[in-house]
Amino acid sequence: MYGDPALPPDFVSLPYVNPEAPKGGRIAFGEAGAFDSLNPHILKGRAPYGVRAYVFESLLGRSWDEPFTLYGLLAESVETPPDRSWVEFTLRPEAKFSDGSPVTVEDVLWSYETLGTEGHPRYHGAWGKVATAEATGPRSIRFTFNTEDRELPLILGLRPILQKAQWDGRDFAESGLDVVPIGSAPYVIGDFEAGRFISLKRNPDYWGKDLPFMRGQANFDEIRYDYFGDGDVVFEAFKAGEIDSYREGNAQKWDTQYDFPRVQSGEVVKSIVEHQRPSGIRGFVMNTRNPVFADWRVRDAMIHAFNFEFINQTLNGGSQPRITSYFSNSVLAMSSGAAEGKVRALLEPHADQLLPGALEGYALPASDGTERNRANIRAAIDLMAEAGWTVQDGVMRNAQGQDFTFEIVLSQGATETQQIVDIFASALSRMGITPTITTVDSAQYKERTNVYDFDMAYYYRGLSLSPGNEQMLYWGSAGVTEPGTRNWMGMDSPVAEDMIQNMLTAQSRDDYLASVKALDRILTTGRYVIPIWFSDHSRLAHESRLKFPDRVPMYGDWIGFQPDIWWNEE
Repeated sequence: MYGDPALPPDFVSLPYVNPEAPKGGRIAFGEAGAFDSLNPHILKGRAPYGVRAYVFESLLGRSWDEPFTLYGLLAESVETPPDRSWVEFTLRPEAKFSDGSPVTVEDVLWSYETLGTEGHPRYHGAWGKVATAEATGPRSIRFTFNTEDRELPLILGLRPILQKAQWDGRDFAESGLDVVPIGSAPYVIGDFEAGRFISLKRNPDYWGKDLPFMRGQANFDEIRYDYFGDGDVVFEAFKAGEIDSYREGNAQKWDTQYDFPRVQSGEVVKSIVEHQRPSGIRGFVMNTRNPVFADWRVRDAMIHAFNFEFINQTLNGGSQPRITSYFSNSVLAMSSGAAEGKVRALLEPHADQLLPGALEGYALPASDGTERNRANIRAAIDLMAEAGWTVQDGVMRNAQGQDFTFEIVLSQGATETQQIVDIFASALSRMGITPTITTVDSAQYKERTNVYDFDMAYYYRGLSLSPGNEQMLYWGSAGVTEPGTRNWMGMDSPVAEDMIQNMLTAQSRDDYLASVKALDRILTTGRYVIPIWFSDHSRLAHESRLKFPDRVPMYGDWIGFQPDIWWNEE
């Protein structure tokens, strides 16, 4: 995106892999919930994560040690002019699908159009910016854009490539378990049983196994996912040896519950994997489409009532740092205090559309750590009063006598989330507020959140060190009514969209950073999410035979790490 790639044209492998990693063995993961589809590219249904990640490939691939840098995968070359008004990809002649048929220009064109029109909404935005898509040679495809957006060549390079012939006569948007998809990546779908398990088998004839980009990757013969009723059962399955790796999100549990026999015997080891990526946003999102949370002062009251310090101490021993903004823990994060320099220059013309704190500075309220949280509860009651809600006969009501209440929707098996909500609900009761807490299975949770059928829900949005077009899917106004976007909060901010557009057209790294920092201020002061905690490292417990390189990519334990660059060593 800016400057030159870090690796030379004749690089041997990505810098964070073991190019001599042995092939073989298996790795088994445990998942809470179920799946009812094998098509990860559509809105309908729930597909296993591994199908999208390990069965399909794109024209370009990421180096997880370089934000905003891609290298050729299915494409052997990329050409784009200085203004990036078009991009042309040339396919590698040896690129093949797992059934041995070649990856063709026709497959690429069909994939882009189908995903952009019938696929998941996350694919629609970039396709809408393509004026023409055409074959320019037997192995080359050119996309010409109708919008100034310097990230588009990279975005298009990451689209999954599907086999057109497989979908002839089929309804792409309605497919479920009846079509076993064919891709060009190192793995193919083996055995599976809906909702119980799926096995991905390494293709010994994978076309790209000798590519420098793929050297040291895709080392396991089998990647298996077993599905369980909830997170607690997944942990018990790991303790019993039914699955091979477990990612622990709870710091206190990591310190106190990992002394079971397989750890004591050395069969299981505990690994800390550090990272430099943004915190993202994790917590409880408030749906502004619903009148109950349309007023920012009500949302601010909820944030004050949420006793983070007490909850963190109760569940984590106080060890976890709080998420302070959407890009905290990174160079992209908004600075403390008032906006300055280029960030202020971007925001000041829109001052009348910004909420308090965006320009002058904003920080989350902190409690004294006690359960009563008196000062913040008083502040929350005052904010509710400003919004027209007061405590009447022990119940929060408006002038018309209507009770203030709302529904919190949770996914079944999310034990820690339930614990957090129970403490939060107890605090709200002291304000005369009694929320309804509804727990649904994973399929219902996905269905309800896809159509924004909730008042408050648990929400997590991971953010990268190279944010771009996807930010419009996350926060763009189209998501207020369009189902399936990441804009669960229903935010409708022309200023936020302006900042995203500035990111996409920035000519320098400094201008880009200013745009992201300005966006971070708008998102954070929008008070859409009650943020909880993050960790600057991951906690992975795993079978001792499972190894990973000493050099960890800057993204750490993230996409492209486990099982991608791990290997089996008996």
